[in-house]
Amino acid sequence: MKFNVSSTELLKGLMDISKAIPAKSALPILENFLFVLQGNILEVTASDSELTLRTEIEVDNTEEEGKIAVPARHMIDLLKELPDQPIFIKTASDSSIACNWSSGNSVLPFFPAEDYPEIKGTGEDAEKIDFPAARLAEGIGGTVYATADDEIRPAMNGIYFDFGTDSTTLVASDSHKLICYTTDEVKTAEKCSFILHKKPASVLRSILDKDDENVAISFDSSTVVFAFGRTTMVCRLIVGKYPKYRDVIPHNNSSILKIDRSLLLNTVRRVAVCANKASNHIKFDLKPGQIEITAQDLGFAIAAYEKINCDYNGDELTIGFKSTFLTEILANMGCETIVMKFADARRAALIVPSEEEAEREKLCGILMPIMVS
Repeated sequence: MKFNVSSTELLKGLMDISKAIPAKSALPILENFLFVLQGNILEVTASDSELTLRTEIEVDNTEEEGKIAVPARHMIDLLKELPDQPIFIKTASDSSIACNWSSGNSVLPFFPAEDYPEIKGTGEDAEKIDFPAARLAEGIGGTVYATADDEIRPAMNGIYFDFGTDSTTLVASDSHKLICYTTDEVKTAEKCSFILHKKPASVLRSILDKDDENVAISFDSSTVVFAFGRTTMVCRLIVGKYPKYRDVIPHNNSSILKIDRSLLLNTVRRVAVCANKASNHIKFDLKPGQIEITAQDLGFAIAAYEKINCDYNGDELTIGFKSTFLTEILANMGCETIVMKFADARRAALIVPSEEEAEREKLCGILMPIMVS
């Protein structure tokens, strides 16, 4: 293997896929990047056996093609210390490679590519869907925080991709809150779905480039492949049945609160400072035209109270929430004004963008209340 490459371009490519390198693995070979050089394209793979990332990097002056596995940490640490310049990489012996730059060189070990496990993609029966990259990043960012850590129900630990003939909805829930992101830019001929674990979902969002127009998604019963730009991500899906989330979305909540999202978010954060640190409980007292938010921790004899004006139409209502859940939902909505719809103190509240922003903002949240004294 012999080729020239920009140190900056190589480092950028390796950093993008390094998120799949395990800190420690039962298979030590997975602590390496797999380099495959063909022509002027260097294909680099990183994997922890559950999640695989692959990228292509353009190189110059290829003199000898080949496949090797290179220590990931050493290669990245070396490139981080180099200024932007061409480097010449070549196999120096049967077990080492030399990296030469303008003022010096380094020798690193490598391992046989044959030891690297085969990464299998999807089968011939896979569904294929194009998803706009911007919408995919928005959908993951708006829902991933609501996923659970549930060993008994693993399906709740990921984002449910529900593809339909009219629209596509991404759903996440931890049983206390449920978040849906809907886009009508993605439609399929027939309904289909999969559950993506939150770790690869977060990785995918972090590496999506704003310049990418579409992400090509291919999935079967066990594996999903996301392809965009020069990057490919392959990961295992969560196998299981997702709950019927549409059945829990309230449609008849008649008490309506309309309020500036930032105002409510900042008020909840201030009041929650005095909430019990174990429960994080806060209380809403809703009356026409105003809302009172209170919190207290009797153990430390502290309390907080704030009254703000708002647009509230409905019966007087006292309802409690866990402040951390509410702030998560409010912080992850990008709209200026939100609408909270209540039925009573025991049933879930629906949180959606105001009518003026509904077309732009496709998020909706459902938050379970708590009993307050």
